Amino acid sequence: MRFLSLIRVNESAGKKPDERLINDMTQLMTEMTADGTLLDTGGLCPTAQGKRVRLSRGKQTVSDGPFTESKEVIGGYAMLQADSIEHALQLVRRFLDVHGDDWEVECELRQVYESCPDTEIADCPEAAVVEGAR
Repeated sequence: MRFLSLIRVNESAGKKPDERLINDMTQLMTEMTADGTLLDTGGLCPTAQGKRVRLSRGKQTVSDGPFTESKEVIGGYAMLQADSIEHALQLVRRFLDVHGDDWEVECELRQVYESCPDTEIADCPEAAVVEGAR
């Protein structure tokens, strides 16, 4: 099963990874890629460089970043391959452990729609539209 971990950070904290974190994270990603549990990962540019597109009542609007109304923002993601939600949680905890005590990081873990148990189209119409378009 595939799971998406959305990595939330406080963008205004200005925290930068030190050499230890970079080395430990590189080692973890190498191990997880080799064992097949890390399918893809990436960090995101600051919200100041982003755009937000909203559809409301048939009208689209575009807002420029930064998105100051958001204290925590998605700073990155990891696509994981796991046998169960519990296994995926173990993988996310390994990622968080690498950060040590100096970081405030939150991961939102979501199963990819293609493998959600007991999910009907009525329960998740957005995902059903995307899956139907494949």
